[in-house]
Amino acid sequence: MQSIGQLPLSLARRTGSAALNLLLPPHCPGCHARLPEPDHLCAACFVGCHLIAPPLCTACGVPFAHAGQGGAGGMCPNCLAQPPAFRAARGAMAYQGIGKDLILRFKYASETGLANLFAPLMCRAGADLLSRATLIVAVPLHPTRLRARGYNQAVLLGRAIARRTGLPFLPDALIRTRATEKLRNTSALDRAQTMLGAISARASRLPRLAGQHILVIDDVMTSGATLSACANALREAGAKSIDGLVAARVKAPQLQPPAAGYPLNRISA
Repeated sequence: MQSIGQLPLSLARRTGSAALNLLLPPHCPGCHARLPEPDHLCAACFVGCHLIAPPLCTACGVPFAHAGQGGAGGMCPNCLAQPPAFRAARGAMAYQGIGKDLILRFKYASETGLANLFAPLMCRAGADLLSRATLIVAVPLHPTRLRARGYNQAVLLGRAIARRTGLPFLPDALIRTRATEKLRNTSALDRAQTMLGAISARASRLPRLAGQHILVIDDVMTSGATLSACANALREAGAKSIDGLVAARVKAPQLQPPAAGYPLNRISA
């Protein structure tokens, strides 16, 4: 009879995982209900995450309440007025309800294992972007914030997505050239001004970035200012194209309510 040490690595991992599940039964991170497998949500919490589905802006990925909100090329008013520096961005879920709670715990409460929950949802939302990407990079944290938090949540997400897709991941491709204030509760213009010149490509990584179709990973997207700053830095580094993929997308309050006759977008699983 083979011992665990003599088993093939994949079988040994499955055996160890099954044993761990018996000792510490998996639970839903949303409501703590017991589950058969880890890194999943129960049905109720899954629906409560409000996964983003079309119609949405073809550029920044903000969900529309109805198809009529899209202007030329299916773009939202913001992107029509000021086209983003990136080609396209997508988010897995709306930044509200259970999804928002999970993101905040992932970002500020050291619940780093949630990256394994978000990654498949992000891969679903960004399937088209992943299909044309040749390299994954992460939005950087300034060293002072990284030391305070202990980890970069965007790097954890990027690593989890790279494992699922097989795409190469360059976690230190970008750097924060200066510390910036937190962008919550600020206007899109203020966000853009705050992020102006705050991110650059790491000099030692320039040969890896040139000519690549790059997918930038982050946890939350609001106005797109951070992603645009990353896109500008990567374009200066010679990247061919830049897309963005985030776990959660803040809905744009300035979009107009549905006109008569337009079906509502049901942000759903």
